[in-house]
Amino acid sequence: MLSKFMTFAVGTLLVTNGVPASGGSENAAAQEVQELLAAARGVAPAMCTLAADGVYSWGGRWTAPAEAVQSDIRSRMRFNRSRRLSVEESRALLAGIASADGCERHVSATLIGRIGDSTIVATLANRLTAGAATERQAALIALGLLKATGQLPAITRVLRDDSPAVRANAAWAIGRLEDRSAAPALIAAAKDGDASVRRAAIVSLGNLHVRDSIETLVRILRTDQSADVRRVAAWVLGELKDRTVTPSLIQALVNDKSEEVREMVAWALATSNARDAVDALVNAMRKDESVEVRETCAWALAELNARRAIDALGDVVGSDKDPEVRGTAAWAIGQLRPSKAPASLTKALRDVEPDVRLKAAWALSEIGDPDASAAIVEALKTETHERVQHAEVRALLRVGEGSEDVFRRLLESKDEETREMAVRALAGRRGFGPWPWPWPRPRPMP
Repeated sequence: MLSKFMTFAVGTLLVTNGVPASGGSENAAAQEVQELLAAARGVAPAMCTLAADGVYSWGGRWTAPAEAVQSDIRSRMRFNRSRRLSVEESRALLAGIASADGCERHVSATLIGRIGDSTIVATLANRLTAGAATERQAALIALGLLKATGQLPAITRVLRDDSPAVRANAAWAIGRLEDRSAAPALIAAAKDGDASVRRAAIVSLGNLHVRDSIETLVRILRTDQSADVRRVAAWVLGELKDRTVTPSLIQALVNDKSEEVREMVAWALATSNARDAVDALVNAMRKDESVEVRETCAWALAELNARRAIDALGDVVGSDKDPEVRGTAAWAIGQLRPSKAPASLTKALRDVEPDVRLKAAWALSEIGDPDASAAIVEALKTETHERVQHAEVRALLRVGEGSEDVFRRLLESKDEETREMAVRALAGRRGFGPWPWPWPRPRPMP
């Protein structure tokens, strides 16, 4: 139960900023939360503290002075980096690597990597040829976290281990060592019969930026049976920024059955500066059944500086059913900065979703089209969302137009920043701060 609690807490409860994992139903998410809470009952304070921190992104929050569980594990972990392990600590951690309990093995390997004492490396390497497969898996995690470069030959040999999980961890560890001499072994591992091994090998090839792998990666993108493997192959092709693979990426954007693969392909086309892909991206932005794919295509068009796609982006702002897509398309138009604001962008100031209105106002401020001022003034008269108000005031300042009545009304706002911007506007100041900078959601990564 403890192992399930820790694994779920740090990895599967939340994907980002409290948003449930993509594709999961609300009922399934609720069941997982209930299971997590049930598993947490009776867990030792140190483990409970680390697990709760993992849910909240450990190290990125203030600690309340009186929490339900008290442990000094945070302060001890903070000072645990780059120090020598005592004999007793080494003995305990190595015993943990060989434990029958999965959570103990996981925590032991992670602690070894966090503390960073390289004197334990030789003993860990010896575990790669002895003990159970689970022990070899954990030893590889520790070696990878330690970046044990001197053990590259030993880790490479483990790519022939009987256990797929061990081979996958070996491929992952090689990527951590940052040694391109291992590229041939990784390319061979990318053809492994197990999908988890292929995936790990491909990600490591991407981390090492191995250009010799392009032919293998294109073949994998076209033919591999695993959507997850094809997805990471697309990611690596984007990282390598080789324009010769553009036709293969376009083909995957059009034909791949997995929306996760198509989303990553759209990202890869932008990252590799594939300007020949603009038409394909526009078509996918208009027609793909996946919200994530359509949104990523809109983002990609801005990244490619595809000014000829402005009309298409404008159409999407006014017609797409999903607010994420509409908002990102509006943001993209602002990034491209046309000389005239599309009519759909000013209409988006009335969108039912505040985030779409925010990005539309921001885009109008970037464009600076004086003809949009009347629409912005009208929107400000009824806008109640404070961040959107900030963006609309900035847009008016940027286009050089204003409405004294509107700004005077905003002087009565309960929001201090809104009042400050209104004062600046009434004083005739055309500065742009403070002002919102609405980015779309993070791009897909392996």
